[in-house]
Amino acid sequence: MSAAPPEVELTIDGVVVRAPAGSTIWEAARAAGIEIPVLCHDPRYRPVGVCRMCVVDVGGRVLAASCVRPCEPGMKVTASGPAIDAHRKMLTALLLADQPQAPSQQRPEGSDLVALGERYGLVGAGAAGDLLGLPRGTGRPQDPSSPVIGVDHQACILCDRCVRACDELQSNEVITRSGKGYRAKIAFDLDLPMGSSSCVSCGECMDACPTDALVNKPLAPKRRRPLPLAPAPEPAPVVPPPPAALTQVPTLCPYCGVGCSVTAHVDEANNKVVWIDGRDSRVSDRRLCVKGRYGFDYATHSQRLTQPLIRREGSYPKGPLSSALRVKEGRRPGGLVDYAEVMPHFREASWDEALDLVARRLLEIRERHGSSALAGFGSAKGSNEEAYLFQKLVRVGFGTNNVDHCTRLCHASSVAALMETIGSGAVSTTFRDIENSDVAMLVGTNATSNHPVAATFFKQAAKRGCKLLVIDPHRPQLADFAHRYVRIRPGTDVAFFNGVLHEIIRRGLYDRQFVAERTEGFERLKATVEHYPPKVAAQLCGLAEQEIVDVAVTWGSARAAICFWGMGVSQHVHGTDNARCLISLVLLTGQVGRPGTGLHPLRGQNNVQGASDAGLIPMVFPDYQSVKDPAIRERFEAAWGTKLDPKPGLTVVEIMHAALQKDVRGMYVQGENPFVSDPNTEKVRKALAALDFLVVQDIFLTETAEFADVVLPASSFFEKTGTYTNTDRRVQIGRPVLKLPGAARLDWDIMCEIARRMGVPGFEFTRIEDVFAEFAALTESYRGLSYETLGLEGKLWPCKDPVHEDGQVVLFEQDFPSGRGKFVPAEFAPPNELPSPEFPFVLTTGRLLEHWHTGTMTRRASALEAIESEPYADMRPGDMAALGLLEGDEIAVTSRRGSITLKVRASEAPGAGSIFIPFCWREAAANVLTSDALDPFGKIPEFKFSAVRVEKLRASNLADTGGAAE
Repeated sequence: MSAAPPEVELTIDGVVVRAPAGSTIWEAARAAGIEIPVLCHDPRYRPVGVCRMCVVDVGGRVLAASCVRPCEPGMKVTASGPAIDAHRKMLTALLLADQPQAPSQQRPEGSDLVALGERYGLVGAGAAGDLLGLPRGTGRPQDPSSPVIGVDHQACILCDRCVRACDELQSNEVITRSGKGYRAKIAFDLDLPMGSSSCVSCGECMDACPTDALVNKPLAPKRRRPLPLAPAPEPAPVVPPPPAALTQVPTLCPYCGVGCSVTAHVDEANNKVVWIDGRDSRVSDRRLCVKGRYGFDYATHSQRLTQPLIRREGSYPKGPLSSALRVKEGRRPGGLVDYAEVMPHFREASWDEALDLVARRLLEIRERHGSSALAGFGSAKGSNEEAYLFQKLVRVGFGTNNVDHCTRLCHASSVAALMETIGSGAVSTTFRDIENSDVAMLVGTNATSNHPVAATFFKQAAKRGCKLLVIDPHRPQLADFAHRYVRIRPGTDVAFFNGVLHEIIRRGLYDRQFVAERTEGFERLKATVEHYPPKVAAQLCGLAEQEIVDVAVTWGSARAAICFWGMGVSQHVHGTDNARCLISLVLLTGQVGRPGTGLHPLRGQNNVQGASDAGLIPMVFPDYQSVKDPAIRERFEAAWGTKLDPKPGLTVVEIMHAALQKDVRGMYVQGENPFVSDPNTEKVRKALAALDFLVVQDIFLTETAEFADVVLPASSFFEKTGTYTNTDRRVQIGRPVLKLPGAARLDWDIMCEIARRMGVPGFEFTRIEDVFAEFAALTESYRGLSYETLGLEGKLWPCKDPVHEDGQVVLFEQDFPSGRGKFVPAEFAPPNELPSPEFPFVLTTGRLLEHWHTGTMTRRASALEAIESEPYADMRPGDMAALGLLEGDEIAVTSRRGSITLKVRASEAPGAGSIFIPFCWREAAANVLTSDALDPFGKIPEFKFSAVRVEKLRASNLADTGGAAE
């Protein structure tokens, strides 16, 4: 056991205090419950001592700033008293004298400076300057250019908290100082307007600011982003203060798999979230990204569904109802389903009529065509309880395992490889365990866009000395922090990692003891990678040989190394092989089962981990228990009171293929939008139109809902209670902050009601907690967890003692669920389709920082739509020049499956000969272009490699060039 750190003893205001050696006086006082006011200091940032509000008397010639002065043995500190209070009062008055006459007060916690003014009697009876005879400062500018943050330089006290928040927590390094004397101010990049700078609108600076210099702006209608170097717009009108009394609700962010903890500040009288700020937790440490902080008002958008809808008889045969989806007429303005065009094809119905129709039609298809003619798509954005109920309804009520969700489109290949090699699809450690690593490999992950808060911890680790090895054909922003960035040729992951494995074995850098005691299949792996020396692998990958050698030596020499990967690894027809190689790399070097080591496929949506855990997968019951195993099946049959299908069901893309063949005739889609998210949109269109019956349960009328027979208005994240499992395996409770709109109902209640009307037993739940209890009891991973023990921060699964423990951070310390880890070698094979003279470019699709998945939520969030509001493609400047393209030109991108039009932006992120298109734009839907070819093991589509051509459009033929349609 390590010895306790040495302590020093000192006296603060007559109180004897013991503090760890190296502590500051302010830290020692805080730990002892003695308040010392601060303005420039926050314990999360490096102390600088510039505001002097925290000064104390230590017996020296002058007062000392307690936030930077270390404790000394025997030190006698006076932290309060007449002289010190007078100093603080005068300093507060001086600072208040420069404050604007009418501060905006749009801060979650209010102004710290105003609070000090109230304490010292300087605010309330009159302006501070008037009280003390001080001249009031004026003349420093406002900057309203950001859609989400208002900047008032007059209110800035130059405490530099915003600078440190941006540099030290988010590591975006946007904010600095400019000017001299009274004209000194904070600046963004090279003194650009904030909205034109490289600011990513995370709001960390606003959260840090102790005055009204940086404030939340009320969310406003759509506005274009200013061009670089554009002059700042005219100052915005003064906005009224928010409601005086807001209810604070601890809950979660509804977007990515990081699972950030938030506090929603709610105006209950108007059923409105006013703002959101970060909450202390082991996950996110109060940090947020632009989506988490500003992407919340979608829940109260005017297009929310509030009444069940039934398709009108005159709107058959089925097909897309929006002209933007069915006619080749180019890109249309606006990115939302046109309700004025689509809604006339539906009529409002009562819940009884709609639910009876759903139950009757599903039963008719089951009786006439068999259970396998039905299928369900659940949602990774719903709760664990909803996922559990949905898969139970499909298995028990429909009588089939044809149930899947979007894990099939993101990490199915990763899970397939992990189950095969170590017997578990779980991450082996948390993303913050990088704090204990000296090497971290990030493969195929643009974490700053897809997992932005996790990326802040990765950047901090790099600054502390952790060597980041970033491997990706598409250069992510994290490459700026990398020890080495390697841009491999798209689709050559297996060749690259076989080369790395070859070199580690050749140099003897592998862990012989770990390989001997905890793995099997080493000789097969060695024989396979023998054919991939760095020289050969480098030629296949388009690299210099030394790049492979350097990665091998850095990884092989690491004390503690961790491997993160994203959908750049998994979304390939060879995605399972890619993941097998990464797992082999970790097993070969023994980098698992210890702090700072492990395997972590970063999960995409907020509950894709939990939805998978809950059994929303066609080949496994909850907790990844095989439907083919008779003993497992017998246990679930006993629990659910019915016989279960022993055959694995169809996956997402297979279900669409089966619908085309009329093998699947009825579908229940809950919270998914396959028309935009699935590959080869034209085939998806035909499949949805071919269904005999489709019920869609969602919060908006999605593109998929245009094909529905019945649409059921559901609950948004902010309106329901449920548990969600983040990428770390942390199970947390999301709490309701808003009331349901109109006649909309809770998702789990709708599912239970459909089950009851179908005559399916086992859905007589009255509390969501009881659903969780049934699910947890059927698993090993969640066993013992309950709403009572999860608390505000949740628990990691597995958790042996949920009452007293947080859960297990590091898994597989002694062994794997499969016993020994299994090396599964992979041979390099080219992608499904290669560039050709007709289609010379490689298309890669992905997500944006500002938008999520198909944009159903984020494109209805006013701030996010204001920041990024129209479709675009990224290309390298050299490729653009070769095609005669300039920034902002309209282009047509065409594959063997279809064509879309959108604008082009110059970027160094894509490799030469590559183009990147986000898939959130319905009016320029990237999946019109992508292939539905599948990985044979994970059944995941090839999203990251499609052959396309790029053409510049002339103004005269813009409207005649194919859009996101047939």
